[in-house]
Amino acid sequence: MSSDKLDELAIENFREYLRIPSVQPNVNYDDCVIFIKKQAKSLDLPVKVFEIFPGKPIVVITWEGFEPEKPSILLNGHMDVVPVYLDQWKYPPFAAHMDEKGDIYGRGSQDMKSVSIQYIESIRRLKLNGIRLKRTIHISFVPDEEIGGKDGMEAFVATQDFKNLDIGFALDEGIPYPTESFILFYGERSKWDVWIHCSGQPGHGSLMSENNSGEKFYKVIDRFMKFRDAEKKKLQDPKIKPGDVTSVNLTMVKGGIQINVIPQELSVGFDIRIAPDVDHKKFENMIKSWCEEAGQDVSYQILTKNRPVENTKLDENNIFWVAFKNACDDANLELEPIICPGGTDARYVRKVGIPALGFTPANNTSLLLHDNNERLNKDVFLRGIDIYMKIIPAVANA
Repeated sequence: MSSDKLDELAIENFREYLRIPSVQPNVNYDDCVIFIKKQAKSLDLPVKVFEIFPGKPIVVITWEGFEPEKPSILLNGHMDVVPVYLDQWKYPPFAAHMDEKGDIYGRGSQDMKSVSIQYIESIRRLKLNGIRLKRTIHISFVPDEEIGGKDGMEAFVATQDFKNLDIGFALDEGIPYPTESFILFYGERSKWDVWIHCSGQPGHGSLMSENNSGEKFYKVIDRFMKFRDAEKKKLQDPKIKPGDVTSVNLTMVKGGIQINVIPQELSVGFDIRIAPDVDHKKFENMIKSWCEEAGQDVSYQILTKNRPVENTKLDENNIFWVAFKNACDDANLELEPIICPGGTDARYVRKVGIPALGFTPANNTSLLLHDNNERLNKDVFLRGIDIYMKIIPAVANA
């Protein structure tokens, strides 16, 4: 098959995958599984479907290496995408429209269906070139990453089926970047979802009662937001990246029954991403002290409490990092290693002791993850396949 035909096929497969509306919440993954099985057949590779939870399939395509006893390589991607505001899109978000500039519009075009297709198409080309790799390659397609991965990768890494894959190193998603550099994630912050509940004496809205839930509510919010300001100021130093600080964002407020009634309880929710160098016990004690300072009957509840996970080492002792870096150097790719400011499934892989890197081969590209008019240029997409054709053999032969 000519290179032009391979490019056409890659773009066609990318757009077909984008047209599957695997949008949260309550995703039906059936069409994704059908599509992935079709790709496996076109590669003449075996595919397995694991289902830990009903309706939450984990699909794995396997390309066996000629030294399969060596720990294998995992190329991971998630099938689900986030919701859309339909009226804000230039083109329908699940039509995979390609405009005259070659920009392919679609929810998931950056996050991260492009990467999954780049895995597939790079392996297609490697096989057509008669290349064999030492280590076995597994391409995984997992559900529910966009809602935390609880029934997806988090559950999968705890199973015997995952252990049987004998993973030695994993690649997962990164982000596009608007400069010449390529972003590389080697660790992540820990996500905490925290609710603060402030109770007090209800009463008439004209009274200046002492045990007032609103006063306590204000004191709590003030503490959190002053901490947020201090962390935000750290970012004025260009050497400090978003993943290096602890982010705090007020995201939800509950309480009150009527404008002239002092509420018995007011509650506020915060999305917190704790930097890797922060002591979790001390951080929780700080929250506890803020609640105590606010007054009696103020309590906190941590709904999501990710434990700290060790970062992937970027040193000579990590043979996979060395191989990855050498491949990028040979391709003249400028890497910018950072802590991921959000969250990806790679944290669950690292949690079980497997080194993992997050990488999306798209530079000079506007960052549009979860945004309106998410899109990726076809030339950037195709170049990404070429990049993976260098990286995958490098890490598989490490």
